[in-house]
Amino acid sequence: MSDQSESTVDPETQRRAVRERYGNIATQGSTGCCEPADGCNTDTDTATKLGYETSDLEAVAGEANLGLGCGNPTAIGALAPGETVLDLGSGAGFDCFLAAQEVGEEGQVIGVDMAPEMVDKARENAQQNETDSVEFRLGEIEQLPVADETVDVIISNCVINLSPAKQQVFDEAFRVLRPGGRLAVSDIVLSAEPPAGARSDLDAIAGCAGGAATVDELETMLDESGFVDIAIEPKNESREFLREWSDEYAIEEFAVSATIEATKPASGS
Repeated sequence: MSDQSESTVDPETQRRAVRERYGNIATQGSTGCCEPADGCNTDTDTATKLGYETSDLEAVAGEANLGLGCGNPTAIGALAPGETVLDLGSGAGFDCFLAAQEVGEEGQVIGVDMAPEMVDKARENAQQNETDSVEFRLGEIEQLPVADETVDVIISNCVINLSPAKQQVFDEAFRVLRPGGRLAVSDIVLSAEPPAGARSDLDAIAGCAGGAATVDELETMLDESGFVDIAIEPKNESREFLREWSDEYAIEEFAVSATIEATKPASGS
């Protein structure tokens, strides 16, 4: 397999395609990584496969669960009361609202998304969920609108693969984490060489397949950013729902969902 972690599309073209696609999902309910309109990841059975409990789906009001994830980052984040949590690519806010229940009134949850329409939808959902501990900010995950060393835990759900500059994403994550802070991410990783053309196919990239990186590439990037205790665990059972994500590519044959965890060293270590 080649060591090519980025797509072959111009970065700005890629960002524009991703922003437009997910902006349309927020306003029109159109296709995302799968087919939300057909209940791809929003039904209870599939959500359970992603790692959510039925109680998670019942605990969040509004249209926050758009079915765009590939795992449950809040489940691996081991969130504690009073912590500050940052969600990279927070979408309509589903994982943010789950995180808010874990960190409580003394904690804070910040969602960052590049699509203005998603931020607007998330803020509407925040009103329905009647929470004061969650806020949503417009921004790119490569240039986070978050101050240095102010976050305890970073979560993200099937978003980093969409970035044309993943090393910069991890550098930014390291910057905003407090010493001892941790990264707990669900994302797509490559398990085999993608089909010819997938790296340059904007639909495949925006659909969470064409821009994914390998486990080795992600480990190298996390290490270069300064993270320690790096652990990436592919979930082979995810191939079952990946089959539903594309009519053109058999994504399950070259990609898989994975949990990605890492820690920023504590001060003086």
